[in-house]
Amino acid sequence: MSDTDLFHLPAHKTLELFRQKKLSPVEHVEAMIRRAEQVEPDLNALVFKYYDEALAAAKKAEDKYANGRRTRPLEGLTVGIKDEGFIKGKITTNGSLAMKDFVAPRTSAVNAQIMRAGGIVHARTATPEFSCTVTTHSKLWGVTRNPWNPEYSPGGSSGGSAASLASGTSALCTGSDIAGSIRIPSSICGLYGLKPTFGRNPADSPFNLDQYAVDGAMARTAKDMIMLQNVMCGPAKEDMVSIRPKLRISTELKSIKGWKIAYSPNLGFYHVDEDVRRNTEAALDVLRSAGAIVEQVDLNWEIGILDSAMAHLRHLMGGIMTEEVDANPDIYMPYTRDLVRGAHETTVQDFIKAAETANRMYEEVARIFSKFRLLVTPTTALPSVAADCNGVDDEVLINGHKVHPLTGWIMTFPFNMLCRCPVMSVPSGRAQSGVPTGMQIVGHTYRDADVCRAALAYEEVMGSLFSDANRPALVGGGGAG
Repeated sequence: MSDTDLFHLPAHKTLELFRQKKLSPVEHVEAMIRRAEQVEPDLNALVFKYYDEALAAAKKAEDKYANGRRTRPLEGLTVGIKDEGFIKGKITTNGSLAMKDFVAPRTSAVNAQIMRAGGIVHARTATPEFSCTVTTHSKLWGVTRNPWNPEYSPGGSSGGSAASLASGTSALCTGSDIAGSIRIPSSICGLYGLKPTFGRNPADSPFNLDQYAVDGAMARTAKDMIMLQNVMCGPAKEDMVSIRPKLRISTELKSIKGWKIAYSPNLGFYHVDEDVRRNTEAALDVLRSAGAIVEQVDLNWEIGILDSAMAHLRHLMGGIMTEEVDANPDIYMPYTRDLVRGAHETTVQDFIKAAETANRMYEEVARIFSKFRLLVTPTTALPSVAADCNGVDDEVLINGHKVHPLTGWIMTFPFNMLCRCPVMSVPSGRAQSGVPTGMQIVGHTYRDADVCRAALAYEEVMGSLFSDANRPALVGGGGAG
């Protein structure tokens, strides 16, 4: 098998080859290392590399497969871990100069579950400072770029994970999502990424208690994404809100024939780029080809809901960082300082209003869900923004309309307010820039399995953005235009 084939080989097929003894975990890890050496100077997706440890772990996995010993769900697969969750004894920076030497005292529950399942952590993936924005750009690590077109961002805050998957330097990756930080980069890099129901996956304090925030899985295929989600999912003794019992989602392809799916083209108020609109409508035809009945609906939301959502984040995220940022503002990014400024201005009443707004929003969604099994909408209103966009004072235009550089083009944020609704981004096509676009599949509360089943059925008809003739220019097999 050629390197080009190995780089984008789906994770579940890699495991099949391990079991058939046609590929070894050592060969798999070595291929990921070779690709990283080739593309990382251009992409900057991986911030820490543990190659010697990864090769040693791969040799142990290789011995298990060779000798017919019992193997675990992710045995021998490379998993890029976002530079946010902890791994005991390893530096975790959260993309900030303030934490550049911080050594984690423990391993986060989701990371421990991945490692117990045999996943090989060969690298940590880039994130903007404290996951505070939707591009991946920090003073500590610089700018991370999109493999499909390096002039553009891979999104954020899980942008390093997305760029690694799209370029073929990881088999699977983790992300986290507090305003769309899994779904945005998944959309922009042509991936499948799930914001699970709040509490489905364990999380670290204090954000395990913030209903907007979840950890989740990212992958090049729906089946791979579900496979990783099944490992990350489940109760943890250190997280009192992690849901019992563990939900195992089937990776078996099942029909969605007759499913009624609602379509909102703009969530009531977003300006949507023409490439995004065109690709989303083509994706609706894919769902129809899979047997679903898709109907357009009016979702009576207004742009003011974004102010309420930002009040929530400023109160919590900004509030947590206020003392440190105020004491030494120059070492922090503009988007971090902006969030802290917002925290000074936000009141408890604003925070409560955000909760009231979320309940009013859900009244609209409940009305739609009384007739439909799923809701679909674009993931982002624009394919992407410039790689070095800081989300504070950049000019971002959609169809000639100036929109907010952070909240004005991401259509994910409202569904963090509706935290019990699982949402997955699936690829919908590519824009004229070469950058992929995505579509969100939104499920009823706690119905994660419905979202995943629809994604599997969609993928069966849609096919992969990573076919031989359709790969990012940086990894060969096709151009970016």
